[in-house]
Amino acid sequence: MEETTSLKDILYTLKGQFKLLILLPVIAIAFTAIVSFFLLTPKYQSDTQLLISQTNGGLDQAFTQTEIRTNIELINTYNEIIKNARILEPVILETNVDLTTSQLDKMITVSTANESQVIKISVEDTSPEQAVLLANTIAQVFESEIPEIMNVDNVNILSPAKIDESLSPISPNPYLNMAIAAVVGLMLSIAVVFILEYLDTTIKTEKDIEEALKLPLLGSVSNMDTMQESTKKYT
Repeated sequence: MEETTSLKDILYTLKGQFKLLILLPVIAIAFTAIVSFFLLTPKYQSDTQLLISQTNGGLDQAFTQTEIRTNIELINTYNEIIKNARILEPVILETNVDLTTSQLDKMITVSTANESQVIKISVEDTSPEQAVLLANTIAQVFESEIPEIMNVDNVNILSPAKIDESLSPISPNPYLNMAIAAVVGLMLSIAVVFILEYLDTTIKTEKDIEEALKLPLLGSVSNMDTMQESTKKYT
Protein backbone atom coordinates (compact mmCIF):
# COMPACT_ATOMS: atom_id res chain seq x y z
CA MET A 1 0.00 0.00 0.00
CA GLU A 2 2.89 2.24 0.94
CA GLU A 3 4.59 1.53 -2.43
CA THR A 4 1.33 2.40 -4.22
CA THR A 5 1.12 5.67 -2.34
CA SER A 6 4.79 6.49 -3.15
CA LEU A 7 4.20 5.81 -6.83
CA LYS A 8 1.19 8.12 -6.75
CA ASP A 9 3.32 10.81 -5.11
CA ILE A 10 5.95 10.45 -7.82
CA LEU A 11 3.37 10.70 -10.59
CA TYR A 12 1.72 13.67 -8.85
CA THR A 13 5.09 15.42 -8.58
CA LEU A 14 5.90 14.82 -12.24
CA LYS A 15 2.43 15.94 -13.30
CA GLY A 16 2.89 19.18 -11.38
CA GLN A 17 6.05 19.97 -13.39
CA PHE A 18 4.76 18.74 -16.74
CA LYS A 19 5.88 21.88 -18.58
CA LEU A 20 9.44 21.47 -17.30
CA LEU A 21 9.45 17.82 -18.38
CA ILE A 22 8.63 18.93 -21.92
CA LEU A 23 10.73 22.11 -22.02
CA LEU A 24 14.16 20.66 -21.19
CA PRO A 25 14.06 17.81 -23.77
CA VAL A 26 12.87 20.28 -26.42
CA ILE A 27 15.75 22.63 -25.63
CA ALA A 28 18.23 19.72 -25.69
CA ILE A 29 16.90 18.51 -29.06
CA ALA A 30 17.00 22.00 -30.58
CA PHE A 31 20.55 22.65 -29.32
CA THR A 32 21.77 19.28 -30.61
CA ALA A 33 20.13 19.84 -34.00
CA ILE A 34 21.82 23.24 -34.41
CA VAL A 35 25.22 21.83 -33.45
CA SER A 36 24.85 18.72 -35.64
CA PHE A 37 23.49 20.44 -38.74
CA PHE A 38 25.38 23.75 -38.69
CA LEU A 39 28.48 23.56 -36.48
CA LEU A 40 30.00 20.07 -36.78
CA THR A 41 32.03 19.34 -39.90
CA PRO A 42 30.86 16.20 -41.75
CA LYS A 43 33.36 13.35 -42.07
CA TYR A 44 33.49 10.81 -44.88
CA GLN A 45 35.00 7.33 -44.93
CA SER A 46 36.64 5.49 -47.81
CA ASP A 47 37.74 1.86 -47.72
CA THR A 48 40.22 -0.16 -49.70
CA GLN A 49 40.92 -3.86 -49.32
CA LEU A 50 44.19 -5.80 -49.53
CA LEU A 51 44.43 -9.55 -50.07
CA ILE A 52 47.23 -11.37 -48.29
CA SER A 53 48.08 -14.43 -50.37
CA GLN A 54 50.65 -17.20 -50.01
CA THR A 55 54.21 -16.02 -49.75
CA ASN A 56 55.17 -17.86 -52.96
CA GLY A 57 52.40 -16.16 -54.99
CA GLY A 58 50.16 -18.87 -56.48
CA LEU A 59 46.66 -17.60 -55.71
CA ASP A 60 45.22 -20.68 -57.41
CA GLN A 61 47.21 -23.09 -55.26
CA ALA A 62 45.23 -24.82 -52.52
CA PHE A 63 45.93 -23.48 -49.02
CA THR A 64 46.72 -25.72 -46.08
CA GLN A 65 45.45 -24.86 -42.63
CA THR A 66 49.01 -24.17 -41.48
CA GLU A 67 49.63 -21.77 -44.33
CA ILE A 68 46.38 -19.92 -43.68
CA ARG A 69 47.22 -19.66 -39.97
CA THR A 70 50.68 -18.32 -40.80
CA ASN A 71 49.22 -15.74 -43.15
CA ILE A 72 46.70 -14.61 -40.53
CA GLU A 73 49.54 -14.12 -38.05
CA LEU A 74 51.35 -12.10 -40.70
CA ILE A 75 48.25 -9.92 -41.10
CA ASN A 76 48.55 -8.78 -37.49
CA THR A 77 52.08 -7.64 -38.28
CA TYR A 78 50.91 -5.94 -41.47
CA ASN A 79 48.26 -4.03 -39.53
CA GLU A 80 51.01 -2.40 -37.50
CA ILE A 81 53.25 -1.75 -40.51
CA ILE A 82 50.47 0.03 -42.44
CA LYS A 83 50.29 2.76 -39.79
CA ASN A 84 54.06 3.04 -39.45
CA ALA A 85 55.95 6.16 -40.56
CA ARG A 86 57.74 3.98 -43.15
CA ILE A 87 54.41 3.83 -45.03
CA LEU A 88 52.75 7.10 -43.97
CA GLU A 89 55.62 9.45 -44.87
CA PRO A 90 55.69 8.41 -48.57
CA VAL A 91 51.87 8.66 -48.59
CA ILE A 92 52.02 12.26 -47.36
CA LEU A 93 54.67 13.13 -49.97
CA GLU A 94 52.75 11.53 -52.84
CA THR A 95 49.37 13.04 -51.95
CA ASN A 96 50.84 16.40 -50.87
CA VAL A 97 48.38 16.67 -47.96
CA ASP A 98 49.03 19.08 -45.12
CA LEU A 99 49.22 16.41 -42.43
CA THR A 100 51.77 14.96 -40.05
CA THR A 101 52.24 11.21 -39.74
CA SER A 102 50.58 11.38 -36.32
CA GLN A 103 47.53 13.18 -37.74
CA LEU A 104 47.28 10.75 -40.64
CA ASP A 105 47.65 7.81 -38.26
CA LYS A 106 44.56 8.97 -36.32
CA MET A 107 42.54 9.08 -39.56
CA ILE A 108 43.29 5.45 -40.44
CA THR A 109 41.60 2.30 -39.19
CA VAL A 110 42.97 -1.11 -40.16
CA SER A 111 40.80 -4.17 -39.63
CA THR A 112 40.43 -7.79 -40.67
CA ALA A 113 37.00 -9.35 -41.15
CA ASN A 114 36.36 -12.72 -39.48
CA GLU A 115 40.04 -13.70 -39.37
CA SER A 116 40.14 -13.71 -43.17
CA GLN A 117 43.18 -12.86 -45.26
CA VAL A 118 41.65 -9.58 -46.34
CA ILE A 119 42.80 -6.36 -44.72
CA LYS A 120 40.50 -3.33 -44.88
CA ILE A 121 42.06 0.13 -44.69
CA SER A 122 39.54 2.83 -43.78
CA VAL A 123 40.34 6.54 -43.95
CA GLU A 124 38.16 9.27 -42.46
CA ASP A 125 38.43 12.81 -43.79
CA THR A 126 36.29 15.92 -44.16
CA SER A 127 36.79 15.64 -47.92
CA PRO A 128 35.47 12.46 -49.60
CA GLU A 129 37.91 12.91 -52.51
CA GLN A 130 40.89 13.19 -50.16
CA ALA A 131 39.71 10.16 -48.17
CA VAL A 132 39.67 8.10 -51.39
CA LEU A 133 43.08 9.45 -52.44
CA LEU A 134 44.66 8.63 -49.08
CA ALA A 135 43.13 5.14 -48.86
CA ASN A 136 44.34 4.16 -52.33
CA THR A 137 47.78 5.71 -51.86
CA ILE A 138 48.28 3.90 -48.54
CA ALA A 139 47.39 0.60 -50.23
CA GLN A 140 49.74 1.28 -53.14
CA VAL A 141 52.68 2.35 -50.97
CA PHE A 142 52.17 -0.62 -48.65
CA GLU A 143 52.02 -3.03 -51.59
CA SER A 144 55.27 -1.63 -53.02
CA GLU A 145 57.13 -1.39 -49.69
CA ILE A 146 56.23 -4.72 -48.10
CA PRO A 147 58.59 -6.83 -50.29
CA GLU A 148 61.54 -4.79 -49.02
CA ILE A 149 60.32 -4.62 -45.42
CA MET A 150 59.29 -8.28 -44.96
CA ASN A 151 61.11 -9.90 -47.89
CA VAL A 152 57.80 -11.28 -49.16
CA ASP A 153 55.61 -10.48 -52.12
CA ASN A 154 52.16 -11.59 -51.05
CA VAL A 155 50.10 -8.37 -50.96
CA ASN A 156 47.64 -7.47 -53.69
CA ILE A 157 45.09 -4.67 -53.85
CA LEU A 158 41.74 -6.47 -53.88
CA SER A 159 39.33 -3.54 -53.98
CA PRO A 160 40.48 0.08 -54.37
CA ALA A 161 38.48 2.97 -52.90
CA LYS A 162 36.23 4.80 -55.34
CA ILE A 163 34.62 8.22 -55.38
CA ASP A 164 30.88 7.78 -55.02
CA GLU A 165 28.72 10.86 -55.56
CA SER A 166 26.06 9.38 -53.31
CA LEU A 167 28.57 8.94 -50.48
CA SER A 168 27.04 10.26 -47.28
CA PRO A 169 29.00 11.41 -44.21
CA ILE A 170 29.52 8.88 -41.44
CA SER A 171 29.43 11.60 -38.81
CA PRO A 172 27.76 13.47 -37.36
CA ASN A 173 24.46 11.55 -37.31
CA PRO A 174 22.02 14.39 -36.51
CA TYR A 175 18.95 12.22 -35.95
CA LEU A 176 20.76 9.78 -33.66
CA ASN A 177 22.25 12.71 -31.74
CA MET A 178 18.80 14.30 -31.39
CA ALA A 179 17.32 11.02 -30.12
CA ILE A 180 20.10 10.75 -27.52
CA ALA A 181 19.55 14.41 -26.57
CA ALA A 182 15.83 13.74 -26.06
CA VAL A 183 16.54 10.87 -23.66
CA VAL A 184 19.23 12.79 -21.79
CA GLY A 185 17.02 15.90 -21.64
CA LEU A 186 14.11 13.88 -20.23
CA MET A 187 16.33 12.25 -17.58
CA LEU A 188 17.76 15.66 -16.67
CA SER A 189 14.30 17.22 -16.41
CA ILE A 190 13.11 14.41 -14.10
CA ALA A 191 16.18 14.94 -11.91
CA VAL A 192 15.53 18.70 -11.80
CA VAL A 193 11.88 18.12 -10.86
CA PHE A 194 12.79 15.95 -7.88
CA ILE A 195 15.56 18.31 -6.78
CA LEU A 196 13.10 21.23 -6.82
CA GLU A 197 10.57 19.11 -4.96
CA TYR A 198 13.19 18.16 -2.36
CA LEU A 199 14.25 21.78 -1.83
CA ASP A 200 10.67 23.05 -1.64
CA THR A 201 9.77 23.19 2.07
CA THR A 202 6.50 25.10 1.68
CA ILE A 203 3.28 23.51 2.94
CA LYS A 204 0.61 23.17 0.29
CA THR A 205 -1.73 20.38 1.36
CA GLU A 206 -3.20 18.83 4.49
CA LYS A 207 -0.88 15.89 4.01
CA ASP A 208 2.13 18.25 4.18
CA ILE A 209 0.90 19.48 7.58
CA GLU A 210 0.53 15.94 8.92
CA GLU A 211 3.99 14.99 7.71
CA ALA A 212 5.59 18.17 9.12
CA LEU A 213 3.91 18.02 12.57
CA LYS A 214 3.64 14.22 12.85
CA LEU A 215 0.10 14.75 14.12
CA PRO A 216 -3.29 13.79 12.68
CA LEU A 217 -5.30 16.60 11.06
CA LEU A 218 -8.64 17.22 12.79
CA GLY A 219 -10.12 19.79 10.40
CA SER A 220 -9.43 22.32 7.72
CA VAL A 221 -10.59 25.82 6.77
CA SER A 222 -11.94 26.27 3.27
CA ASN A 223 -10.59 28.93 0.98
CA MET A 224 -12.60 32.04 1.93
CA ASP A 225 -12.09 33.80 -1.38
CA THR A 226 -13.57 30.85 -3.22
CA MET A 227 -16.54 30.72 -0.86
CA GLN A 228 -17.20 34.46 -1.24
CA GLU A 229 -17.12 34.19 -5.02
CA SER A 230 -19.55 31.25 -4.87
CA THR A 231 -21.87 33.22 -2.57
CA LYS A 232 -21.90 36.23 -4.90
CA LYS A 233 -22.62 33.97 -7.83
CA TYR A 234 -25.84 32.56 -6.30
CA THR A 235 -27.18 35.80 -4.69
